[in-house]
Amino acid sequence: MKLDIQNVSKRYNRNKYGLKDFFITIEKGILGLLGPNGAGKSTLLKMIATVSKPTDGIISLNKNNIAKDPNYMRKQLGFLPQDFGVYPNLNAYEFLEYMAAMKGVGGNNLKPRITQLLEGLNLIDAAKKPIGSYSGGMKQRVGIAQVLLNSPKIIIFDEPTVGLDPEERVRFRNLISDLANDSIVILSSHIVSDIDTIADKVAIMKNGELLSHGNQEEIILQIKDKVFETIISKEQLTSFKTSKIVVSTSRKKSQLLVRYIADKPVENSNKKEANLEDAYLYLTKIN
Repeated sequence: MKLDIQNVSKRYNRNKYGLKDFFITIEKGILGLLGPNGAGKSTLLKMIATVSKPTDGIISLNKNNIAKDPNYMRKQLGFLPQDFGVYPNLNAYEFLEYMAAMKGVGGNNLKPRITQLLEGLNLIDAAKKPIGSYSGGMKQRVGIAQVLLNSPKIIIFDEPTVGLDPEERVRFRNLISDLANDSIVILSSHIVSDIDTIADKVAIMKNGELLSHGNQEEIILQIKDKVFETIISKEQLTSFKTSKIVVSTSRKKSQLLVRYIADKPVENSNKKEANLEDAYLYLTKIN
């Protein structure tokens, strides 16, 4: 299974692009799509999901142009958009049965499948309560369940961990990891920790353009020997930020321990092993 995105652009007017000359090939496994808010992640995912069409370029699944044959994609697709909505008066069972009917999913295996998903997402105890009474995180988990109803081969999650607590995030990551052997999973986020523990490959984007794509080791290699830590005073921090990319700061008595990225370290710095968050901040700052 192969998803090819070939020089795809989404143009809103003469000077405004949501996506520009974007190209990537995605195969089975988990692709983590990272970018700041406004990077074009949702624009890209909506075109893959056939919610909108590219202005230029071609998106093809197994060599089938999905703009010309959207149903080829849709029958294999599970999509959780960022603005997913539910019917508040239905309970989780009723809502998932309704969504299954919309997807053409039925048969004797439907109820056991719904129960399996509700158990896997820790919703079984609340399954007969109206969804309108659920917390934001619980509604998000119902959305994740509806994505998986038809055992899709293309699974798209747009900022899926919004509203989930730390325990729910871990449960979600475990669930996604189990799906990756047989499907293409695209997980979009601006939170690196949502991506770095489960993604087979990572794509980093900004302003509608692809900055870097590859496995995590390849991306991290771009900032090899550029990550350091040092201790500075609180008063020095503002001027320090003008010449260095500051990744994080933490208090150390009356001073600050600063993790930063630079071609050359300041005095009394210690070299640190780079990680995906370092690479993400570096690439989105310099481009």
